[in-house]
Amino acid sequence: MNRNLALEFVRVTEMAAIASARFMGRGDEEGAFAASIEAMRCMLDSVECKATVVIGAGGDIAESSSLKVGETVGSGRGPQLEIALDPLEGVAVCAMGGQNSLSVMAIADEGNLLPVPSGMYMEKVGTGPEGRGVIDILETPKENLQRLAEVKGCRVSDLTAVILDRERHLELIDDVRAAGARIQLIRDGDVAGAISTCLSESGIDILFGIGGATEGVVAAAALRCMGGGFQGILKPENDAQVQLAKKKGIFELNKVFDIEELASGDVMFCSTGVTGGSFLEGVKFKSWGAVTHSKVMRSQSGTVRDIKAEHHFDRKPRY
Repeated sequence: MNRNLALEFVRVTEMAAIASARFMGRGDEEGAFAASIEAMRCMLDSVECKATVVIGAGGDIAESSSLKVGETVGSGRGPQLEIALDPLEGVAVCAMGGQNSLSVMAIADEGNLLPVPSGMYMEKVGTGPEGRGVIDILETPKENLQRLAEVKGCRVSDLTAVILDRERHLELIDDVRAAGARIQLIRDGDVAGAISTCLSESGIDILFGIGGATEGVVAAAALRCMGGGFQGILKPENDAQVQLAKKKGIFELNKVFDIEELASGDVMFCSTGVTGGSFLEGVKFKSWGAVTHSKVMRSQSGTVRDIKAEHHFDRKPRY
């Protein structure tokens, strides 16, 4: 993929973030999500590519401007790509004015992003570069924490695990506490949680738990670019989900998917903060426009770019 495309795609997440950030703390999840989809759709069609959405968004909330699986986006000219996107990862977080809601996209050559069904869960474990090849999702949290502490040259009690605050994780939380590690519970946004394991300043060392499978693929793409480790196991809740996975060519539902199987080949990842957090600053509105903070990553080079952008609304469309 042309490396210049990364800077084109970050314009897409910037506009989706600006649009949804206007709804921060207003309690309107549908409004925030619909605005992010509309802005992302508009900007995607200006990018010089022909891309297929393999992980999308939309449906009943924003039917007219949704970005559904199978849709073709881009100008129709340029390279054939596939995209996994979430215009507003952490919808509830944005609506309640919390931290770590993002607009995110993963971009790859055709056939390189695992097309997991929307609505399916995935058990996940993710770490920064030190844990790559060390973590094993089939082992207990205690064993993984001990392994990670050993390669990091620290004690288990020095490690911090990030876990979604869900009732299904009560046993997991007890296990991590019993192992002696610290825990940061998050309401939503486990993509940001996974990425934070690669950032030394975040204080997060490992991600545990069950969350959305689509978010798992997006997180895997980001960690590929940052040299991190990630594994996932799909967790279908009913036979309908099993059959949907099989239609997408996923037959081994108990399989441990490694990071290279979730997001393979040359991958790009773009993200823009909607509300501030450990990973990115949120959108700041000014009298003349807005300021955004984004990260753009490429797996081929390992380059991670921080982009602070000023958007002057008198010189571009309003979002």
